[in-house]
Amino acid sequence: MPEIILILVFVIALLVIKKTRGTYEVALAARIGMAAMLVVTGIAHFAFTKGMAMMLPEFIGQRELIIYATGIVEFAAAAGLLLPKFRVLTGWLLILFFVLLLPANIYAAQNHINLQTASHDGNGPGYLWFRIPLQVFFIAWVYLSAVKSEKVPVRG
Repeated sequence: MPEIILILVFVIALLVIKKTRGTYEVALAARIGMAAMLVVTGIAHFAFTKGMAMMLPEFIGQRELIIYATGIVEFAAAAGLLLPKFRVLTGWLLILFFVLLLPANIYAAQNHINLQTASHDGNGPGYLWFRIPLQVFFIAWVYLSAVKSEKVPVRG
């Protein structure tokens, strides 16, 4: 679901930017798409707190508080991507955040966590064949659109 939001909002933003500014500003549209995805996933931290808390090993204390905090981090990152002054710093911090999320995704897959139902009937380890490349895709997306990007409009 997050990847669908990312791509859909990216395409819409790209077209709206072209219509309003006369250029395709791919990096800006990509940051808007990522920001939208982060808002949706941030909301999920509050809607599926119990299931997301299950993605963390039991020895970690205050798991629900961590889930709320990471939801707020995602909201802040969404804003940071859209503020030119904070774009690059937010990009680097978001890349670090995505790297740090990987162990939770691995733990959840190994334990068949279904974050939406807060149960142990999730997809299991096979899910990692999708999730790990997706995480790499998110990292590349942020790097190319927020860290490396320069404002080079494409006329067309």
